[in-house]
Amino acid sequence: MIVVTGGAGFIGSALIWELNRQDFSDILIVDHLGESEKWRNLVKLKFSDYIPREEFHKLLLENKLLTPIWAIVHLGACSSTTERDADFLLRNNFKYSQDICRYALEHNIRTIVASSAATYGDGSLGFSGDYALIPKLKPLNMYGYSKQLLDLWLLKNNYQDRICSLKFFNVYGPNEYHKGDMKSVVAKAYQKIKATGRMELFESNDPSIANGEQKRDFVYIKDCVKLIYHLLDHSGINGIYNVGTGIARSFNDLVKAVFKALNMPAQIDYIPMPDELNSKYQNYTCANMDWLEKVDYPGQFGSLEEGVYDYVKNYLDTNDPYLEP
Repeated sequence: MIVVTGGAGFIGSALIWELNRQDFSDILIVDHLGESEKWRNLVKLKFSDYIPREEFHKLLLENKLLTPIWAIVHLGACSSTTERDADFLLRNNFKYSQDICRYALEHNIRTIVASSAATYGDGSLGFSGDYALIPKLKPLNMYGYSKQLLDLWLLKNNYQDRICSLKFFNVYGPNEYHKGDMKSVVAKAYQKIKATGRMELFESNDPSIANGEQKRDFVYIKDCVKLIYHLLDHSGINGIYNVGTGIARSFNDLVKAVFKALNMPAQIDYIPMPDELNSKYQNYTCANMDWLEKVDYPGQFGSLEEGVYDYVKNYLDTNDPYLEP
């Protein structure tokens, strides 16, 4: 059995979609559904059971998980970069993750956990993925810091040789619809363009960068879960790694790709950046993905235009936008 925490969420449900495509359905989903619309992500997927997060955590701490577990993919976390409850983030993103990792190590369970590109802060130290860089990083928000703490804990205890931690960059794609304001710019752009024929982007807060030319490493969800599946199938690959395309693209490029997928002329307006974001804004991110060559990963990451086109034409612009195996 594979346990997927956060299995009803964006990356978690997409991973289950990929596992189903590979004819694997012996999956235990762990999540907190609450009053959210995350449950819709699960409707078309095949899995063995669902356990609420709190119940799973209790069973884990009491060593009462009776079902033999082959692997845990720990994707459950609060991913809001604007969450201000630091204690909640420490409990939910750091302490809970520690408990899962300890259990997995004690029971020799293949383990993959989610970190984040938010750990890199303003990017001034680069995005090399070098372990020597990790202690020097200064995240710009509490979410990034909660992920940074786990990576530091893994390094301090030399667990990076037995656990795979993945620093996801800007992931977009189907099944992110429940994320509200944390949805990708692709999803937001689609809604805005369909409603008004135009899209708004933040003005640049850096005189050396033109409006809309702030750049990110945008990575399509389908490419991410293919990589995770490969890592599950190759348990000897462990470490703290970036997950992105290795190519930085501008928000202008991203939005123009949405317009093109809708066969509409690009109409972009630039608006002032909110004060609360101005000091915490990353103007550039780009994952160093050299590690893929070292582990002989056979897959490839598609271009921004390919990912956006698939997302818009086959999901966003349809009556049924959810992933189906």
